[in-house]
Amino acid sequence: MPVFTLIFIAALLLTTATRLWLAQRHLRHVRSHRDTVPPDFAEHIGLESHQKAADYSCAKTRLGVAHIIVDAALLLVFTLGGGIQALADFWQGLLGAGLWRGVALIASVLVISSLLELPLSLYRTFVIDARFNFNKMTIGLFLADLLKQTLIGAALGIPLLLGMLWLMEQMGTHWWLYVWFAWMSFNLLILLLYPTVIAPIFNKFTPLQDQALATRIETLLQKCGFKSQGLFVMDGSRRTSHGNAYFSGLGASKRIVFFDTLLSRLNHDEIEAVLAHELGHFKRRHVVKRIAAMFVLSLAGLWLLGWLMPQPWFYQGLGVATRSTDTALLLFLLISPVFTFLFHPLSSLLSRKHEFEADRYAAENASAKQLIHALVKLYNDNAATLTPDPLHSLFYDSHPAAGQRVAHLRALMTHI
Repeated sequence: MPVFTLIFIAALLLTTATRLWLAQRHLRHVRSHRDTVPPDFAEHIGLESHQKAADYSCAKTRLGVAHIIVDAALLLVFTLGGGIQALADFWQGLLGAGLWRGVALIASVLVISSLLELPLSLYRTFVIDARFNFNKMTIGLFLADLLKQTLIGAALGIPLLLGMLWLMEQMGTHWWLYVWFAWMSFNLLILLLYPTVIAPIFNKFTPLQDQALATRIETLLQKCGFKSQGLFVMDGSRRTSHGNAYFSGLGASKRIVFFDTLLSRLNHDEIEAVLAHELGHFKRRHVVKRIAAMFVLSLAGLWLLGWLMPQPWFYQGLGVATRSTDTALLLFLLISPVFTFLFHPLSSLLSRKHEFEADRYAAENASAKQLIHALVKLYNDNAATLTPDPLHSLFYDSHPAAGQRVAHLRALMTHI
């Protein structure tokens, strides 16, 4: 058996075992704290709501276990099971050699993966979320969203993939620099287009009608030096009862969006505090830092792919006999998560650091107390567990645990 095959199997086993172990830890930890509301939240969140959040978290985690198993099995089928090679042979016979064969190969793997994961997505939406009274979707809306996502993915992804494969074949040994520049440009373009072109395909965005709230927000925006294209309300209640707020876009395309579900639950003081937190991400340049980190990592990844492409052991070790640009790219995309999973705590740590910084900004420019009130309402309404397993959280959670975040905000109240 090739050495790289053994390395790949060992990495897959380690990653899969770690993910399953973390899931079991999380389940045990949440269950063990199910019957007691943490003291910091006992005044505002009842035991029944706390237990609902624990049960919701456990249900999602159990479904996540199924995802882990399906992902590992599917990866083995595609690689050592000969799936990619069989698809490559099929498209070679149908389309011959060339860029379109590569596009068809990669697209077919993505379609097969999506179809096999579709039952899990349906179960999450129409069983778990419905059981906990979060789902507002109908089957028709779900299928319409799926169709839109597929068409948009094809419209954007096929030209991008064609361009990348062409650059990989035509630009010589330093093709990865050209591909990196194309990838970077594509992502920036999507960030510009998403607020005004892509997002409205799925949701309705209307200008904020509450003039008192709009005036208050405009005052906060001026104070923070933030210019946006406008304040909008999104009909999030069509799909879910979860609430949220965000800003998206770059440059002149930036817009602030509130879920209608959030506006129905929070008062003006709390909404201002939540928005100040989101503006903190902007003022502390978190978005720019994340984009920069993504570009640096993608450049390193493309360089690594450039080194792997001419190596026969890379293909042979993953069960592929056809050495080509498209199979190299596909294999690299499929196996990268296996080899990078153990680095997740680093990205999660950075993300949580940014959340603390945004909370500090909100405390300085709005109210830490009102942000705490808003967070407690959102934790309660969204059935977010107040007692996640610390190690599971370290790997997966982009936000600090509820107790840590509230404690940090209370400390800020005494120092600001």
